[in-house]
Formats: sequence, C-alpha cells, structure tokens
Amino acid sequence: MKNKILIAVSVIMLFVPWTILPLRSFDWALKSPVAEIMIYSYAAFMIFSGIFSILAYTKGRVKSKLMQVCVVINSIYAVGAIAIIAMNMITRIGG
Repeated sequence: MKNKILIAVSVIMLFVPWTILPLRSFDWALKSPVAEIMIYSYAAFMIFSGIFSILAYTKGRVKSKLMQVCVVINSIYAVGAIAIIAMNMITRIGG
C-alpha cells in the first residue's frame, strides 16, 4: 500500500510543473513580481519533487519501472529548476 501511494504521488508530481503553461497565458502572470514568485514557486516544487522521488526510490525501496521513470523525469525537472534559479541569481548579481 505504501508503495502505491509513493508511486501515485510521484506520478502526480510529473504533471504539476506543466500547469505553469496555462497560467502564463494570463496578463497578470507576466508582470514582474507575480512572474518571479510563480517561477520560484514552481522551481521549488520541482526540486522538492525530484528529492521526494529519489528518496522514495532509495529509502522507501519502491523499485518499480514506473517509479524509475518518475525518478528520472523528476530529477531532470529538479536539475532544470536549479539551473533556472542559478541563472536568475547570476543575472541579479551581474546586472
């Protein structure tokens, strides 16, 4: 039962980052303070989902094929989110 719950949470976490696309179609989501908060929030969630999937796979011993796919994709999301945060920080420091 625990394994199924961990897999379900990891699968749901795969699709949450894509919800930023419809949100970004609104004018209010493109303005400076809202856009930055939204991007940082999504980046934090993506990092959390990557860590969660890795921990569920290793410590939780959930070794199914679906969980392996979730670990790979959520880890890619986490690395991308770290890159986005790093680029924002470099831009703020440099300019």
